[in-house]
Amino acid sequence: MALTYTSYLKTEELLELQELKSSPAQHDELLFIIIHQTYELWFKQILHEIDLLRVEMEAGHPWAALKTMRRILVIMKTLVGQNDILETMTPLSFSSFRKYLESASGFQSVQFRELEIVLGMRHNRMFSLHEADSLAYKKLTLRIEESTIWESFIKLLQKMGYKVEAPKRENESGLMFNPSKEMQDVIYDIMKEKNEIALLCESLVDFDEGLQEWRYRHVKMVERTIGNKMGTGGSDGVQYLKNTLFNAVFPDLWEVRTRF
Repeated sequence: MALTYTSYLKTEELLELQELKSSPAQHDELLFIIIHQTYELWFKQILHEIDLLRVEMEAGHPWAALKTMRRILVIMKTLVGQNDILETMTPLSFSSFRKYLESASGFQSVQFRELEIVLGMRHNRMFSLHEADSLAYKKLTLRIEESTIWESFIKLLQKMGYKVEAPKRENESGLMFNPSKEMQDVIYDIMKEKNEIALLCESLVDFDEGLQEWRYRHVKMVERTIGNKMGTGGSDGVQYLKNTLFNAVFPDLWEVRTRF
């Protein structure tokens, strides 16, 4: 049988994946499912691009890394924009099917935890929601052994002849790497002299800002939908999400700006 649009993309299977749990079926549950399935697809693509980004940086190819970062940044904008669609759902329409979600929660997104790990973040919730022998647990464990984006960036600088040391993984909760004055000294010189690496630094800041923007929009979407109620699956809801706001994943790239 010849390959077709339908068979290549498996659209028939794809369109069967939205299984409503509400009874009788509530209109907005379909939107809720599609939005979150789409998030997961974009998380998959971002992780795919980050895998390439780290290879490019560790090989000492800043321009190739910039090209990959550009795609990641456009995807991040799309993720942020999806909140506009979800916010068309009123608190009343969400409450009509919320109870049917039972223990399901966004905190259980394995791919978002993978993303946090490759960004250098660590916290207990990464593993607490997954059984030790589960596929999810194994995925997260494998990710922890990989280079973070920041570690790959340091390897790029070393390839380009800069005398920088690999950062130590010091923190077990929060961001692993402490800001470094020595690192900021190097970045300061780079941003004055090395245009291609300076552009890569800016693209990493763009990503950091985009992630913070996505978190903020997500918090406000949850707040306007359920207020200060406990989140689905027994999470702390809005209060926990607020604690994740404005935490930079590349603090050295932010702190160096006070020198200009």
